[in-house]
Amino acid sequence: MAKKSVCYFVLIILALSCSLITGCQDTEKTAKIKEAIPVRVLKVEKKDIDEMIDYVGNIKAQEEAVVYPKVSGKIIEKLKEDGAKITKGEPLAYIDRDEVGFKFEKAPVESPLSGIVGRVYVDLGENVTVQTPIALVIDMDKMEIDLDIPEKYLGKVSLGQTAKVFVDTYPGEEFIGRVTKISPIVDLSTRSAPIEITLDNPGHQLQSGMFAKVSLIIMQKKDVPVIIKEAILGKEPNFYVYIIADNKAIVKNIKLGIRQGSFYEVTDGLGEGDQVVILGQQKLYEGAQVSLEENR
Repeated sequence: MAKKSVCYFVLIILALSCSLITGCQDTEKTAKIKEAIPVRVLKVEKKDIDEMIDYVGNIKAQEEAVVYPKVSGKIIEKLKEDGAKITKGEPLAYIDRDEVGFKFEKAPVESPLSGIVGRVYVDLGENVTVQTPIALVIDMDKMEIDLDIPEKYLGKVSLGQTAKVFVDTYPGEEFIGRVTKISPIVDLSTRSAPIEITLDNPGHQLQSGMFAKVSLIIMQKKDVPVIIKEAILGKEPNFYVYIIADNKAIVKNIKLGIRQGSFYEVTDGLGEGDQVVILGQQKLYEGAQVSLEENR
């Protein structure tokens, strides 16, 4: 009986030991899971990226003219109203220039260019002189924007350079212009030089007086690896990121190139497909265990 009791006792001890070992292993697994730092990642992709400098300006027609009469008299006919189409040499109005003792033919007020009547300034029956503006005529096929470029950027601006133009009237729509003039003189008071950007306007969407945001492209890179700003840690020139491999964090020193919005070109340190941490990296360290969250 004593031997049987000893055997039972030994079996109980073994069973308790196994339970304790299993329990410890489970506890260790749970602890490891709890230690894993949640992060969100984004894969490095290759994209086209542009470096731009941003400005604001006002759009105006490349060709526009204020029309004046050649004679004094009274407006007896108005042939065109605001927004009407007109061709070069076509009359906008007629003036009666009758004087006491003389009889004249009615005198036409003719447009000096083809386009759109932007504004008629006079009313029927109004007396006018050769200094009285009759109307504004605009050729809306081409528009322009004048900008003052700081001296430090002038070396990066050239004729034919692309400019992206945005207006509030058409949110999200992009209009493309080109640099057509660059002043050779820098203003001493502002340390800047005027440039002109010209845009084709076949649909006449752009109108004189519109406020425009202009992004002047000073450098373009094609098919290069890019990351977003949120991934980048450190300060120039010691930038770094965390990438994830086998659910562990790895520090990668990187070099950056040009920037477009929140995207940065990576010139060294990363390759296409690398999983870069974009959220949660403040808690990371080399070799830290991580758990990946889905991107929303």
